[in-house]
Amino acid sequence: MKNNKIWAVMRKEFARFFGDKRVVISTIFLPGIMIYLVYSLMGSAIGNMMGGGEDYVPAVYAINMGESAEAMLEAALSTDIISIDASAKEEKLAEISEGDADALIVFSEGMNEVLSGKTVDNIPSASVYHNSVSTNSYNVYNTVLAVLNGYESTVTNLFDINAGDEVFDLASEEETAAQIMATMLPMLLMTFMFSACMSVAPESIAGEKERGTVATLLVTPLKRSHLALGKIFSLSCIAVLSGAATALGTILSLPKLMSLEGMGIDTSTSVYSVIDYVLLGCVMISTVLLLIAAVSCVSAFAKSVKEASTALAPLMVLSMVVGLSSMFGSATSVGAFFIPLYNSAQSMSEIFSLSTNATHIAITCAMNLVFTGALVFVLTKMFDSEKVMFSA
Repeated sequence: MKNNKIWAVMRKEFARFFGDKRVVISTIFLPGIMIYLVYSLMGSAIGNMMGGGEDYVPAVYAINMGESAEAMLEAALSTDIISIDASAKEEKLAEISEGDADALIVFSEGMNEVLSGKTVDNIPSASVYHNSVSTNSYNVYNTVLAVLNGYESTVTNLFDINAGDEVFDLASEEETAAQIMATMLPMLLMTFMFSACMSVAPESIAGEKERGTVATLLVTPLKRSHLALGKIFSLSCIAVLSGAATALGTILSLPKLMSLEGMGIDTSTSVYSVIDYVLLGCVMISTVLLLIAAVSCVSAFAKSVKEASTALAPLMVLSMVVGLSSMFGSATSVGAFFIPLYNSAQSMSEIFSLSTNATHIAITCAMNLVFTGALVFVLTKMFDSEKVMFSA
């Protein structure tokens, strides 16, 4: 009988929410789609800023360049370097300044002898004129600088560090991708989950008070605890759907946003197992239950949806700050996983970084449920209080 009453409240909330297609689209689907589009566009923009694209051919000119230097630099730049006379220097500098050319390399006398392995009396120099405002020009400058510095170190070489083709970074591609996701995703997920809770809970509780329908609801032969549980369970289901859709949009856009392909990381296959996703789901669900319970308690005090949204702003900031904690390192003490919300961010960080600790996950989920139960009790008492429910 108790389950039937709780389910009746849940059906009412589901009917109210899913009965309005516009609310469903704007709450569940639209955030995830918008996040995917925005982050993908940001990733494309970042990629364009990093270079002119695969089809871009830089315009590079040189004065007094020998064959050995020309071969090295053309191989690095993947383009032909055009040799010009010193008399055309000013003209090319003007083109670089206006963005019509990318770089001019001027070698002093003796540079080509040094690059050929010969010894000269005076120390030669190479000047690389570029335009740092132009991304393509700046990239050419960095490439030329790297090639010449690398060759210079081989000419006067005393010892090598990490020489040869051997791979010295022992971190795998999966670990590298996981570390990036562990830094970003906990904060994003915490923000998305709280936003999802804010989009449904105030309307369900403060909205009932604002519309005056809460009186009808409270006079029904229904225990206040059943009412509180029914609302929290139904709102949690909706919030989980919204948060999961937004998280999916974020995860799908991450490869382009972080330019992972450019880092040589294969994103065609997931670095996480089914167990990782199950554990992440457990943490997210327990966190959403806690957030919904907290948001519901605040909404019960408010007289309107607008007032509830204003009162919830500090809690949203707290949720974002807690999510940011994953960027500054992992928790080193088991006691940290007894702290609500903070434990969720740390547990998600562990999962994403492929260092899952089952004990930490269990403590996190248990503590979230304990605090949720305490807030359900508080919400029940608030439903019992006429002063809270019918305050003018």
